Amino acid sequence: MTGPGALLVIGDVVTDVVAIHPEPLAPATDTAARIRTLPGGAGANAACWAARTGTAEVRLLARVGAESARWHERALVDAGVRPRLVVDAQEPTGTVVALVGKDAERTFLTDSGASLRLCPADWAPSLLDGAAHLHLSGYLFFADSSRELAVIALRAARARGVQVSVDPASAGFLAALGPQRFLDAVAGVDVLLPNEDEARLLAGLPEPAGAARAAAELSRRVPLVVVTRGAAGALIAERGRITAEVEAEPVEAVDSTGAGDAFTGGFLAARLEGADPAEAARAGCLAAALAVTRPGGRP
Repeated sequence: MTGPGALLVIGDVVTDVVAIHPEPLAPATDTAARIRTLPGGAGANAACWAARTGTAEVRLLARVGAESARWHERALVDAGVRPRLVVDAQEPTGTVVALVGKDAERTFLTDSGASLRLCPADWAPSLLDGAAHLHLSGYLFFADSSRELAVIALRAARARGVQVSVDPASAGFLAALGPQRFLDAVAGVDVLLPNEDEARLLAGLPEPAGAARAAAELSRRVPLVVVTRGAAGALIAERGRITAEVEAEPVEAVDSTGAGDAFTGGFLAARLEGADPAEAARAGCLAAALAVTRPGGRP
């Protein structure tokens, strides 16, 4: 094939119910909100942003429920992604309720549904044919069957010399799983893309510790660590030290849902086209800036 090799994303497809409420939640009564039902999922969002911002072919492996499989497949195809959606016979598509306050920050209520029921039987080595990069959504590592699949895919990619990245996805789920257990599962990855909270947790540092220290510590275990910091941009660490700091694009944020996924997609698309880490982080920051100006996590 000509041009950059394909990007294979393995992750989650979920239905997002985004509720933007300018006023604080009022317990035991009504709170006015703007509510939208949108396609989402960290893995799917990243794939869609990569397809929007890059030229490489983007593939996605995920599990969905029968009730919304066609809707999700059409949304992905329309976004330029080649989906391979396994339809789960028992569970519906995962659902995330995103409560978004006046400051555009979001709180998630998550029902993983079919998304974390990916299993080794869903894997096919041919998914890596022509691929230059494998990206694994961190959510995969929070359930036994999907974690087993993720490890199989990671090892297959390494055997073929395909670069691998992981977004840790959720500080809450990381804490429940155990940081060391997560790090053991992702051993051998080339790129780690945590946010500040996830980076501190994985580095075993207390909350007051800076993102720079956490990034530097993690880069002793993973060759390239890129820590996203929201409006503060991103930090890049390699070989135990910070090698670049990238500023965020200034925008008026509406909804931060999917901002990290957009960064991941923009970053990976740029890397596949030959950008160095700092250039790729700038592309990621631009995608994230676009993402927060509208509800939901997709382009």
